[in-house]
Amino acid sequence: MRALISREVGGPETLRLEELPTPEARPGHIVVDVRACGVNYPDALIIRDMYQFKPGRPFAPGGEISGVVSAVGQGVTHLAVGDRILASCGWGGMSEQVAIDASRAVKIPDSMPFDEAAAFLMTYGTSHHALKDRARLEKGETLLVLGAAGGVGIAAVELGAAWGARVIAAVSTKEKADFCMKHGASETVVYPAGPFDKDGRKELSEIFKKACGANGADVIYDGVGGDYAEASLRSIAWEGRFLVVGFPAGIPKLPLNLTLLKGCDVLGVFWGDFVRRFPAQHQANLKDLMGLYTSGKIRPYVSERFPLERAAESIDWLSARKAMGKVVVTMG
Repeated sequence: MRALISREVGGPETLRLEELPTPEARPGHIVVDVRACGVNYPDALIIRDMYQFKPGRPFAPGGEISGVVSAVGQGVTHLAVGDRILASCGWGGMSEQVAIDASRAVKIPDSMPFDEAAAFLMTYGTSHHALKDRARLEKGETLLVLGAAGGVGIAAVELGAAWGARVIAAVSTKEKADFCMKHGASETVVYPAGPFDKDGRKELSEIFKKACGANGADVIYDGVGGDYAEASLRSIAWEGRFLVVGFPAGIPKLPLNLTLLKGCDVLGVFWGDFVRRFPAQHQANLKDLMGLYTSGKIRPYVSERFPLERAAESIDWLSARKAMGKVVVTMG
């Protein structure tokens, strides 16, 4: 079987498509014939040894997959050969086959296309955990989403709208703003591109304050970082909740006097470790998400599809922040 392999630290240009032995299903594991693999920002970090997890080389990037179970290991009872599934695997997904812990796989309805299934778990899982478990977003509250046109961002927009929040989608272009309005945003704000000097940071802050209004944002979903973090924090409501999700614009430094003046909380969102620590709660969240999907309230938007032969290019595409919605690698 073929896989896109990382044998050295570096960017997508270091990845090579190789032939590898077919994996076997150890006890408690399954082998999946991969049909699609979602591309996420951690894929760009993990090949550079910049992610929280550092797998031993060689490995294939790709942390979420969809496909068909082709082999079942001893002790696995909830899945069978032929089942259609989606799964979070951390890495290894950019392969024609992968062996994973069976507990990480979930059956999907026959009506769910494989590309949508591969675009579902990490983005909606992250945003659902962020908004429900960490921020405890309530109906009628104001939610400001930074980087709202990206994978986790648009998932946050859709979930916020489904739960009755006033969703302000903050993006870098008018095209992305129009995209977010089609996916449930109540309002949009277009911010300029950084980096920013002192005056630029002040202007950026005023843009967010104007968008959120006098009462500010009850919840800020920051999937961007950099100078955008502090600027948006200045627009937070009293006792608001600031969600730290990602840093494509750089890891920010927040002046803690702002948290005192606003009486607000800064909340880290590490969905991967949440899944590991609280599997029962994760399963309950997945059930909730599948209910929202089957009722038509959320649906992954796949903006770009790359074949496995061009999978390295897909990571470049995402890193350049060109994506609106989700980027997926397809097999076969």
